[in-house]
Amino acid sequence: PSGSGKTTLLSLIAGLNQPSLGRILIGGRDVTGSTPQQRNVGLVFQSYALFPHMSVFDNVAFPLRVRKTSAAEIRRKVMAALELVQLQGLAQRRPAQLSGGQQQRVALARAFVFEPDILLLDEPLGALDRKLREELQVELKQLQRRLGVTTILVTHDQEEALSLSDRVMVLDRGQVQQIAAPQEAYLRPANKFVADFLGIANFVPLPGGREGVIRPERIRLSRTGGMPATVSEAVYLGQTVRYHLAAGERNFVAAAPFVGEPHTVGDAVGMIWDEADVWPVA
Repeated sequence: PSGSGKTTLLSLIAGLNQPSLGRILIGGRDVTGSTPQQRNVGLVFQSYALFPHMSVFDNVAFPLRVRKTSAAEIRRKVMAALELVQLQGLAQRRPAQLSGGQQQRVALARAFVFEPDILLLDEPLGALDRKLREELQVELKQLQRRLGVTTILVTHDQEEALSLSDRVMVLDRGQVQQIAAPQEAYLRPANKFVADFLGIANFVPLPGGREGVIRPERIRLSRTGGMPATVSEAVYLGQTVRYHLAAGERNFVAAAPFVGEPHTVGDAVGMIWDEADVWPVA
């Protein structure tokens, strides 16, 4: 969530801030006292931070020129980077002549053109509209796979974290709550905070005064049988319908494919789930 320390952590890895204690190692190399230039880290901000007076080519070439790379090598590397982000025909345009998605691609190309040891992305898709963001999520994952560079992406968008990551770390107020594969963090959250933060969670009482969590898509609705509940709201989301349900003093959310006759507000239904789909949380 906002204020959990995501950007601060990224700034520490990049060398923009110094830690008060502890060490930072990249590939086994202690870089705690190193400058940002010495760490060989690529960084992409949400604002893109492109130079408005420079062409796309010159923006991408900038980190290579700082490193005193030869002109021929700069041209080869920049054109290869622009081809990877599908901007090879726009090399001479200025940032103002590009769409938001194209500007984001330029920022990415500039961040990896010098072959960094690690790529840091600070909410890189946050300024884009939802449709474009979803398209670029797919492109970003494919690009990262082609580059083969370890990438740390900071986001407060849970869907983005789950869809893009091989491994997700959930932070809250500067404390690590869980580090796991995305599916494990979603289905087997380490605690109630992670369960509630990563998507929608339904909490059910367990023996011994404990609580368990079950995800909306694991709840099946029946017109006969199951835990009695009443539909208080039905939200159409295209392929699925999200049902808000009242069962005594507890409220539940169920997600079901939009097929057949959907339930409507006021319908009496039964909630059914498998025992294995309930995960105990602290």
